[in-house]
Amino acid sequence: MATEPSSTLMDQHIWEGKIFNGDWVVPTGGQYAVIEPATGDHLGVVGRASPDDVQRAAEQAVEAQKAWARAPFHERAQVLRRAGQLWEQQATEIKQWIIRESGSIAPKADFELHVAASECYEAAALATQAYGRLLRSEQPRLSLARRLPAGVVGVIAPFNVPLILSIRSVAPALAFGNAVLLKPDPRTTVSGGVALARVFQEAGLPPGVLQVLPGGADIGEALITAPQVRVISFTGSTQAGRAVGELAARHLKRVHLELGGNSALIVLDDIDLDRAVAAGAWGSFFHQGQICMATSRHIVHESLVERYVDGLVAIAQHMAVGDPASQLVALGPIIDERQRDKIHSCVTTSVDAGARLATGGRYEALFYQPTVLANVTPSMPVYSNEIFGPVAPVVQFSSLDEAAALARDTEYGLSLGILTRDVMKGMELAERIPSGIVHINDQTISDEAVVPFGGVGASGNGARLGGAEWNMEAFTETQWVTIRGQIAPYA
Repeated sequence: MATEPSSTLMDQHIWEGKIFNGDWVVPTGGQYAVIEPATGDHLGVVGRASPDDVQRAAEQAVEAQKAWARAPFHERAQVLRRAGQLWEQQATEIKQWIIRESGSIAPKADFELHVAASECYEAAALATQAYGRLLRSEQPRLSLARRLPAGVVGVIAPFNVPLILSIRSVAPALAFGNAVLLKPDPRTTVSGGVALARVFQEAGLPPGVLQVLPGGADIGEALITAPQVRVISFTGSTQAGRAVGELAARHLKRVHLELGGNSALIVLDDIDLDRAVAAGAWGSFFHQGQICMATSRHIVHESLVERYVDGLVAIAQHMAVGDPASQLVALGPIIDERQRDKIHSCVTTSVDAGARLATGGRYEALFYQPTVLANVTPSMPVYSNEIFGPVAPVVQFSSLDEAAALARDTEYGLSLGILTRDVMKGMELAERIPSGIVHINDQTISDEAVVPFGGVGASGNGARLGGAEWNMEAFTETQWVTIRGQIAPYA
């Protein structure tokens, strides 16, 4: 039964220093400090799981999942609807954790909470979906295919959009009757893990069906290798994804890999320049560029390129950078020093190779100024690598063939934007560029609970999350069943 929400859903006395297995328990792996990247302040302490904790969680999940899968579909749907309501009712409290823990500006935190509620409402509808279909048979029998829960699903989520990139796997997996073991990133365990545990706990989810196991690579490995876990949903870097995919394959696990990106925005010569520049800036600078779908390469027609660069510079120079918890800013901090230094090295190496630093290229503490680089060529690091920072590299083209070749010149294939007044020309161009997502007359960052999300190449293994059809494919198994009125004659 769902209960009334706690007066303070995120009360630290409930969860501090603990992990969640249906209740809040002291782990055997120790603790993590929760650090605010904007200030360096200590916000609290979260529990650190050990591999032994993971194994115990997996064993408990097997038993909890059996009962959850047997529960009437309307009861599962009710829990998910209640969770959706809680994201809305408790938004103010959870929002502050997203801002302070991940360095998000307030509108980005609002967006995460909106999507979290949407994911739960959409997942509630999944619980009522038809779960099979009749098939023809050459024999006198009823033949059908039905979808059954996979069992125990492991979800490994990153730091950059911690709530969305956890809930988009957790909610549909629960809807189909699975149990879920969630490993949030240690840097955003509260907004990407604790918040989910508290919401589903208050929503009435039975104990053991969702468990939250913060930790590092050793916990990810334990999750993948646990025999009880049948499906892994991983979102993170391509480098880490390769390791996850390799380990999962050795253990015959189904794995969904949502990885990095180096997404291109192609700007043709027939566009409204002011709108194009605004879209391009948003795509590169949103959440400090720490988005897998970020606009990482601006491929601009030669007749517009100088004015386009000037437009980006004008926007970048008016974007305030600072602490989003205490100031009205456009950009918050980079998540940590390691990521900041990676961004800066990519920028400085490219400038040394001949790129023109039009603006930015500086930082103070973890605050990196929005940066625009002109005269970029495909041989430069900012063109060929996923930057994951507030950097807009601009390269020019003269023909559609050249634009297509430049956009294809990457191992990634996550998102693509094409800006043009000629929509059919945009469609034809898109067909020439491998990409899991294409937006014509928009920048590269967009996602909704009802759409298939996924990339190709180094951006993922073609798996899709989102929407009824693709979530069912991700989190259920297909079983073929035949039925005869009497035993088939073999004598």
